Amino acid sequence: MSRKLRLLSVLVLGLFLVLAASTATAEQRTGAWLDEIIFSEDPVAEAVITRMQAGEIDVFASGRTEVELFELVLADPNLDYETSFGSYAELTFNPHGPLFNDGRLNPFAVHEIREAMNWLIDREYIAQELYGGLAIPKYFPITGAFPDYARYIDIARALEAKYSHDPRRAQTVIAEQMRELGAEIRAGVWHYDGEPVEIIALIRPEDERRDVGDYVADLLEGIGFKVRRDYRTGAEASPIWLFGTPAEGLFHVYTGGWITTVVSRDQASNFYFFYTPGGWATPLNMAMQPTDEFYEVAERLNRRDFTTMEGREELFVQALELAMKDSQRVWTVDTISFSPRLANVSVGADLAGAIAGSYMYPFTIRWADEIGGSMNVAQPQIFVDPWNPLDGSNWIFDMMPIRGTADWPTIYDPFTGLHWPQRLKHAEVTMKEGFPVSKTLDWVDLDFVEEIVVPRDAYIDWDPVDQVFITIDEKYDNDEIITANKRVVIHFEEDLFDRKMHDGSTFDMADLLMPMILTFDRANEKSVYFDEAQVPPFETFKGHFRGFRIISTDPVVIEGYTDGWYMDAELGAAFFAGAWAFWPWYAQGPGPWHMLVPGLMAEAAGESAFSSAKADKEDVEWLNYAAGPTVEVLRRQTERAIEEAFIPYEATLGNYISAEDAVAKYQNLMNWYNEKGHFWVSFGPYYLERAFPVEKVVQLRRFEDYPDPADKWEIFEEPALADVDVTGPRRVPRGTEATFDVIVELFGEPYPVEFIANVVYLAFGPDGSLLFSGEAEAVEDGLWRFKLSAEDTEKLLVGVNKIEVAVTSVLTAIPSFDYIEFVAH
Repeated sequence: MSRKLRLLSVLVLGLFLVLAASTATAEQRTGAWLDEIIFSEDPVAEAVITRMQAGEIDVFASGRTEVELFELVLADPNLDYETSFGSYAELTFNPHGPLFNDGRLNPFAVHEIREAMNWLIDREYIAQELYGGLAIPKYFPITGAFPDYARYIDIARALEAKYSHDPRRAQTVIAEQMRELGAEIRAGVWHYDGEPVEIIALIRPEDERRDVGDYVADLLEGIGFKVRRDYRTGAEASPIWLFGTPAEGLFHVYTGGWITTVVSRDQASNFYFFYTPGGWATPLNMAMQPTDEFYEVAERLNRRDFTTMEGREELFVQALELAMKDSQRVWTVDTISFSPRLANVSVGADLAGAIAGSYMYPFTIRWADEIGGSMNVAQPQIFVDPWNPLDGSNWIFDMMPIRGTADWPTIYDPFTGLHWPQRLKHAEVTMKEGFPVSKTLDWVDLDFVEEIVVPRDAYIDWDPVDQVFITIDEKYDNDEIITANKRVVIHFEEDLFDRKMHDGSTFDMADLLMPMILTFDRANEKSVYFDEAQVPPFETFKGHFRGFRIISTDPVVIEGYTDGWYMDAELGAAFFAGAWAFWPWYAQGPGPWHMLVPGLMAEAAGESAFSSAKADKEDVEWLNYAAGPTVEVLRRQTERAIEEAFIPYEATLGNYISAEDAVAKYQNLMNWYNEKGHFWVSFGPYYLERAFPVEKVVQLRRFEDYPDPADKWEIFEEPALADVDVTGPRRVPRGTEATFDVIVELFGEPYPVEFIANVVYLAFGPDGSLLFSGEAEAVEDGLWRFKLSAEDTEKLLVGVNKIEVAVTSVLTAIPSFDYIEFVAH
């Protein structure tokens, strides 16, 4: 049977099963609302909209910014959309150099040249002309619509003024640095070692980034560089810019695009992720060379090495300034994206990640007028990189179906970014006194103490040879006291070990301990699973981790100690030695321990590797659990695990699983492979039925044994975003008082004062400089007011000044903005 016919037969069978399963009532329904989701690739957005109008596609899970497409959606009563604020674009530079392996010059190895690119590009032009107004200029690795930008808006605005469009300055700096590199201008073209300096611009053609890439290429040609424009899709470009060897010089600049899939209340980690070798286990990051000062600041922010908001602000200000000087990435725009869907589709979309990035989508996506059924979801790409839980594809187009198969101990609120309990009953967070931590939701208990001493029997290290955890008593011969900034106690739901996985296996303690074991083991040279790409992130982990204890196994209660923390107790209960540290969800997907074992055995045998970095180094296949040649490798290793009754890390996990338990789980895994043809086993509301990497189709089916009520998360339908309008005088005499009103509405009604966190105003002069700032006061529901004193208005500059207002609600983490311009005289 041909692949096309096999695909057709599977989908027809799927339709039959969907129709047969669609009879439950809403009260009886558990798990997913739909019976099936079929993901397919279609990179042409205009074609997808046409297919939606024809009834072929139900959801386009892609944040779009094309004005023409937006107008099409608005004009069709059968179409609707979700709005999101988490997508952004940038220019990524190759950091290697200044010479590539073949002797070619890489100007962007010099941070002064990268910094000068900020002056060369015109972000306003990019946002207004190339993105048609569905974007705002972006300068930093924090999102303009998220809390940290509003928190440090005065600093951000000052840096934006400093790095505003100034092509003459850019050309001067770049010319100076090129001459220092030994280059010279001949007939208007830069030459090095007798040859023209050619810049390879790796340009994504699927969206506005093609226009941005051409715009940047034109600018570079205008200042003397020869530019080769290499247009490649995401799947074609990824092996070059992300997983290629930077020293080979296959690109100089790449038109990158990102999405923050959840509303990030704390973006302190972004500097470490985007600018340092430890941020991501890829050849690109490993080649980055931030200054010692920048690395230290980024690393401290990443592990929350501060105890007050003032200390955080000091580090944040340094990081913003140093990021601009480093400019490994030059940010261009934050986009205001829309994700089209049929009007009768309901889904809990995320204000940052929209539909594609939502952790809530698997539990909420449904037809508004029926239970069950099948839904067709189109994406611009799918199967960009291999699927494996530890270090597989991180592309949002792959992660969306992957998240559909998963579950988590806590789950992101799509509007606020806080966490709700999913597989937890509750949690207790204890902080050292003085730390600026608060809580919003009742499932977390928060208290403060003078000192947190880690118990001597807490596990703080790992022995990769004996394969056991090491306690503080065992690690330290003396009576050294280990303290921590945070203690978290997580109480899992009592029936956790009764929950079934997709292959019929059930959870056990090994599933909860394996993530912590692998965190230590894969970063240790003595381990058979050592991967040097894991060392930098482990060093950061080691910097804040202070130990853990297993308090109880029935029910499961685990106690963690760490110096890492979040300002929200809900996030502190989830991360930094919290619930997610003891849950089988890894960097890129879900991974029950028995699913991971054949991959670990294959890596130890030198047949394949979890990370692309190790796969490239050892010249083996990058592990793919869903499809491709490594599925056969996994099959052989699963058979071997059955024959050997293999227990991973037996000295530790053997306390919780027997040889018989292990063999039974491996047999479940093998049965799953025999039925489904892949090894992707998880425990979420959908399971992976089939993956077709050539046809670019993924088929998910409802997991009938998922026990949660289908309507558990139906409250997340529409975010409470504020509509803001600033009114006030159009002419203000300097040295006199002036009053401004801020009207704040929710769905056309006055926004209740009790749900507004703050209303901040900032005054800017005609040159864009920040003059002063302050907070408005509540008058009544929907009305806030601030009065500029005579001393304030004396600071205004003659000409057109501007006051910008940022309103933050407790119901959503996305601030709302408005501004008013007036003449000061």
